Amino acid sequence: MAEPLRANRDFRLLWMSGLFAILGGQMSALALPLLILKDTGSPVQAGTVGTVSVCAVLITMLPGGVMADRIERRRLMRLCDVGSLLAVAALAVAVWNGRAPMALVLPVAIAGAVINSVYAPAAFGLLRAVVPPDQLGTATARLQARTSTTRLVGPLIGGALFGLHEALPFTAQFLGLLLSTVCVTLVRTRSAARTRAGSVFSRAELTAGLGFIWNLRYLRTVLLIFGLGMNFAFGALTFTALAVFSEGGESGLGGGFVITCVSAGALAGALLAPRLAPDRHVRALLLVTCWSCVLTAGVLAWISSPLVAGVLCAVAMCLSTLASIGFLSTLLIVTPEDRIGRVQSAASFLSSVVQPFGPLAGGALLAALGAGPAFGVIGCVLAVSAAVLTLAPSVRAGAAPPPETPAPDTPEAPDALAVPEAPAPEDRRPRVTAPAAPDPAAPGAP
Repeated sequence: MAEPLRANRDFRLLWMSGLFAILGGQMSALALPLLILKDTGSPVQAGTVGTVSVCAVLITMLPGGVMADRIERRRLMRLCDVGSLLAVAALAVAVWNGRAPMALVLPVAIAGAVINSVYAPAAFGLLRAVVPPDQLGTATARLQARTSTTRLVGPLIGGALFGLHEALPFTAQFLGLLLSTVCVTLVRTRSAARTRAGSVFSRAELTAGLGFIWNLRYLRTVLLIFGLGMNFAFGALTFTALAVFSEGGESGLGGGFVITCVSAGALAGALLAPRLAPDRHVRALLLVTCWSCVLTAGVLAWISSPLVAGVLCAVAMCLSTLASIGFLSTLLIVTPEDRIGRVQSAASFLSSVVQPFGPLAGGALLAALGAGPAFGVIGCVLAVSAAVLTLAPSVRAGAAPPPETPAPDTPEAPDALAVPEAPAPEDRRPRVTAPAAPDPAAPGAP
């Protein structure tokens, strides 16, 4: 019998590594836009940094997965640690000296985004090597609980530190990354990939993860409908709720309550997951999540109450977190060891690519139709997604790994083209985040 997770030394080190890194990242996520606004007085420049950072992540996700399948993963994580430390140190020193120009902030944000795109699939692959298959569901739940908790308290700590001195949040992030680096260095497990041939930027390598997802009908259906479609619609729903219950910007109390409830729902789902074994009930959780989102949109089309909206969104996010944890466990189990980095990057890409457009769609619907009809249209989109997922034979059948094929020493032939942060297990970059929609916990989390 495998030892319990609490006795798994390497898992504890990975858990603590992520705790330090994510806490630092959340502090800087609040402090960086405040710093840019204070130095430049321009919301446009602050928004530019965030947009460029998101674009850099999307562009480098797939190459990052290839690198995670080429280089021993613990070593790759340590290299990323060094890059992150250098980037954050440069920013902290600049702020302590009294000025952080855009000419420095922009490259630092881009470098952090690129580093995170490489680090996340490497950490995902190392987790699979550290944790036995029958404990992956519990391990994923504990990682998600850690992430949700730090996302609740990190911005509060960052805001308090920024009030004392604008350089303190970035200094704290540097110290967190240093502790995270020490934890990764102490991990004993190695996770070396078997695939070596072919260019990192070849079409075959970049699309290998997408091809694997596309060839497994279960993964393809869940990621396209739940990960992509539901993410988009739920992003529109939460932004519309934020705008409506903030009374057009006159008061942030109602909208802030809704977003706080969403974060609390994600934390509740992560805490409940080890008791409910979501990896054994993935389909049921997916369907309940989808239809609960439909119910939420329908109720909000008729009832204008921040309390009702907050409770319903919290329940939907709790269910979504449970479903996402179960799905991630399935993804880890069915993916071959030599493709885990590329498949994780592909899954993250599919789940993230439409997220910036959800709030935009919600805002457009709200401006054109008003609150009730906007919620109604979003509810219809959610209902279509829920119906497809309910009726899909591939979702009923579940996931099974494809037949093993020999790994050639020559570049792989291109696969047919086809997503828990998939969430990045640790977000190590200074970020500018918009409060319009919640950051998903995993592929498929609304």
